[in-house]
Amino acid sequence: MSAIPVEDSGFARKPNLRIMTSRRVAIILFNLGGPGGQDAVRPFLFNLFNDRAIIGAPQPLRFLIAQLISRTRAKAAKANYALMGGGSPIVPETQKQAGALEAEIARRIPNVTFKCFLAMRYWKPFVKDAAKAAEAWGATDAILLPLYPQFSSTTTASSLKAWKQASSLSSATICCYPAGAQLAQTHANAIMEAWRKADEPARPRVLFSAHGLPQRVVDRGDPYQWQVEQTVAAVRKLLPADWEARICYQSRVGPLKWIGPSTEEEIQVAGRDRAGVIVSPIAFVSEHIETLVELDIEYAQLARELELPFYARAAAPGAAKSFVDGLAELVELGLDAPGVLQSETGGKLCPARWGLCPHAADEGKKH
Repeated sequence: MSAIPVEDSGFARKPNLRIMTSRRVAIILFNLGGPGGQDAVRPFLFNLFNDRAIIGAPQPLRFLIAQLISRTRAKAAKANYALMGGGSPIVPETQKQAGALEAEIARRIPNVTFKCFLAMRYWKPFVKDAAKAAEAWGATDAILLPLYPQFSSTTTASSLKAWKQASSLSSATICCYPAGAQLAQTHANAIMEAWRKADEPARPRVLFSAHGLPQRVVDRGDPYQWQVEQTVAAVRKLLPADWEARICYQSRVGPLKWIGPSTEEEIQVAGRDRAGVIVSPIAFVSEHIETLVELDIEYAQLARELELPFYARAAAPGAAKSFVDGLAELVELGLDAPGVLQSETGGKLCPARWGLCPHAADEGKKH
């Protein structure tokens, strides 16, 4: 695993806030979304696979592919969501994060009015719903804050494109924050808590599990995998030096080659090595189907079958204070730069080879 140096303190500078008491700032929290109940599973899947960022085929072919996938996968997906009570917990989880962030940013900056709006990409409340709600609230401007710490053209870029189509509000954009000190500390705290609950085994193997991507997406210049490595590097510094750490990827679908190794493969390797593992959902900030079903049920069962010495799972950040503090710092960063695209460092983060970085796209427009 390679990483370029980033600021250990999390952010390169503290913004000089020029605050107007008349500002009403909408904080737009982007996330994937999820079906609220069984009836929403198939349309949610259709919306997901009908997104050009997910399946690049032109219309009407993409529409037909999305129809086919959503129909064939609906039964299995409904069964998985049934394990969580029938639907995804991602909206209530995000609402908790929104409430905690509103309280923290109001404490830090009491003379500006803030309100968080949930903007889910593939199910309600949609991005367009957030745009309408922010306008009805009387927002003077917005801060776009994806709940995807690591930028990808398949997640953050897709959400930002949907926002641009839905709103003309002047907006500061935080594109990514993979190596911020608060995010890293939150993941490290969760890993150490999982270790303690597992009776503090000696030298555990930490599997940093991120959602996968097709290899061809990364080959086109998507910086997601590189940014995942930056997150892991930042967290690894906060863990005991003699612990082993590996990066792996989960949630593969379809016949394409995906980035690897897969989380399932790493659990199998741990079984051969007779190693216990702590799994950290390193690219997820809330609990949903990938953590509560894939990690907690499917991979936990595999670990039992392979007779791993132990299998523990660290919690996603959720509304942990350190994570919310990090989000508040990002809001402060955006507040002082209306209309500006920024990473956690206040500028471009990705090396030049990652051509799908949004800063690279902006630079291309200027030349």
